[in-house]
Amino acid sequence: MKKINNSMKKITIIAVFLLLSISVNYAQNSKRFVLKGASLTDTYIKDSLKIDRVKRLTIAFYNLENLFDTINDLKKNDEASPIMEYKGNKSEVYWKKLNNMARVLAEIGTTSVYKTSAAVIGVAEIENRAVLEDLIKTDYLKKKKYGIIHFDSPDWRGIDVALLYRKKYFTPISFKAIKLPLKDADGKVVRTRDELVVVGILDGEMAAFIVNHWPSRRGGEARSRPSREKAAALNVKIIDSLKQEFKKIKIITMGDLNDDPTNSSVKNILKAVSLKKTQADLKANGSQTPYVYNPFIDIGKNEGTLGYRDSYNLFDQIMFTPEYLDKDYNGYQFEKAAIFKPKYMMNKRGRYKGYPKRSWSYGTFTNGFSDHYPTYIYIMKKAE
Repeated sequence: MKKINNSMKKITIIAVFLLLSISVNYAQNSKRFVLKGASLTDTYIKDSLKIDRVKRLTIAFYNLENLFDTINDLKKNDEASPIMEYKGNKSEVYWKKLNNMARVLAEIGTTSVYKTSAAVIGVAEIENRAVLEDLIKTDYLKKKKYGIIHFDSPDWRGIDVALLYRKKYFTPISFKAIKLPLKDADGKVVRTRDELVVVGILDGEMAAFIVNHWPSRRGGEARSRPSREKAAALNVKIIDSLKQEFKKIKIITMGDLNDDPTNSSVKNILKAVSLKKTQADLKANGSQTPYVYNPFIDIGKNEGTLGYRDSYNLFDQIMFTPEYLDKDYNGYQFEKAAIFKPKYMMNKRGRYKGYPKRSWSYGTFTNGFSDHYPTYIYIMKKAE
C-alpha cells in the first residue's frame, strides 16, 4: 500500500493554503497557564517547567464498552450486545450510559489548573454514528462543539472506531478507513475493525491521527498474536505513507491494542521505544532513530487500563512520531502521558477493587462506565 488515499495526493497544497489562511488567534480564545508550582504527575514530563506561559491541548483515547443503541440492526450482530439482551427499560439505560460516557469524555485530563476538555478523542466499541451524535448532544458535551469522523467497519460484532474533535482546535482535511485483511487458520476472512486515519490542521499545525482497535485475544494470546502483529504492520504502512506525503507531519497513533507495550506487536513490529530510550533499545529495533515513542512504556508496572484475572493490562496506548519531541516549543511538543481514573470510575471494594467500574455485569446495567480506563497525553507550546 504505497498510498493510503488517492485523494491525498494534492492535499499538501490544500494544507499549505489552510495553514496560510487560518489566521484565528486561538491563544486569544484559550486560557494560558503558569506552570510554576502546577501539579504534574504520572509519567515522563519534559522540561516544560522552564516555560512560564504555555498553551496546552489534550489528546485522549477511550474504549466506550459496547456503546450500542436500542434499535435492532439486521445487518449486524447487535443482538449480542448487552443493551439488546437487557430485559428492563432499554431507552432509560441507553441515556444513562451516554451521560456516564460523556461525563468522562468531558473531564479527561482536566485539573484545577487545566480545565479544558480534550481537543481530540479517539473512541472504540461504538455501534454507529448515531450513538456518537447522541453522545455529543448530552449536557456534558453539547457546548464543546465536537465534530465526528466515523466509518462503519466490517467487524463481526458491529463495533467501530471513531474520532471526536473540537472544531475550535482541529480542522480535518482528509480521512479514510483502512481495512485490515485477516484470515483464520482455515483461510476464512476474519471481519475486524478498520484503522481510521485522519489528517488535518491542529491549531495551525499539520497533524495526523490513527485510531485503532486491534484484534482481540479471543482463543488465547499466543494464538491470536499474529492478527495484532498484522494490525501493527498496517500502522507502519500508514505512518510511512503519511511521511512520504507530508514532510515533517506530526503523527499520533492511539487505541485499544489488546496488547501491552511489551508485546511484540508494539515493541517489535511498530518499533515503539521509551522516552528514556537507550542505544540498546534502538539497536534492538534495528534503527538509530526512533520510529515512534510510546510514553506508556514508562507508566509503571502496577498500572493498567483494564483488569483481567487479578492483574492489569495496559492495552490503551497513545504513541507519536519523533516530531513531538523536538526542542522548538514554537510548535506543539509532548509534555505528559497518563491514565485517567478518578475514584468515581473505580470499583471501590471486593475482588475487583481498583478495576474500572464497567457498565454491564451478568445482564444488569451497573450504572458504571467502561471496562477500560481512558488514556491521554498533553501536548504544549509557548503561548503567544
